[in-house]
Amino acid sequence: MSLEEVYKRNMQHRTHRAGWLRAAVLGANDGLVATASLMIGVSAANAHGFLITAGIAGIVAGAMSMAVGEYVSVRSQNDIEESDRLLEIAHLAASPELELLELTNIYIDRGLTPELAHQVATAMHEKDPLAAHLRDELGQHPHNKARPVQASLASAASFVLGGLIPFLGALAPTAGAQALSIVAFAVVGLIITGIVSAKTSGSPIVAPTLRVVIGGCLGMAITAGIGSLVHLSGI
Repeated sequence: MSLEEVYKRNMQHRTHRAGWLRAAVLGANDGLVATASLMIGVSAANAHGFLITAGIAGIVAGAMSMAVGEYVSVRSQNDIEESDRLLEIAHLAASPELELLELTNIYIDRGLTPELAHQVATAMHEKDPLAAHLRDELGQHPHNKARPVQASLASAASFVLGGLIPFLGALAPTAGAQALSIVAFAVVGLIITGIVSAKTSGSPIVAPTLRVVIGGCLGMAITAGIGSLVHLSGI
């Protein structure tokens, strides 16, 4: 088997998508549910004149919030990884023998004999001890490294795309049609989001899609109920 074939086989795994896929799925789902819930709540409160304004404001504000929040959270993960890397450099400089023993024990715990584990750990230390410890001790791999900018952009863009789906329902001619259209568009969008996320991650389609749809519908139902209470109370 050639190196090119090995590379293609490895690319069939989905781990390398972890740095951005979670943010994209979260953004699309949040865009659908947040925008639809906001507009359904406004509609249930009988504030139809503000429906389109509320939808646009919700999409813009939500996208910015998702982008900033995703960047900050993923950047924090990067900071932790960098701190662990610097700490590992210090440990290797201060006690290389202890670090070699630690790596040996890791390989023993994974099923190698003590002799073979020592040989492997020694070979790893001779080549690149830092890379070996980051990978095998701390679980840091280049292909699943957190990417804050990429995650931020994916989250914001997918939020906007998700939010635009239920927003189309606000273009219906009557108030009743608007509410029904928002719900219908939102459910269709949730189904699409569930299928796309399942396909992208290589998971079975039915369970993830049902999870996304049920969660989204629950959020919209709760918001609609609150909007109805607001309308009835005359707030």
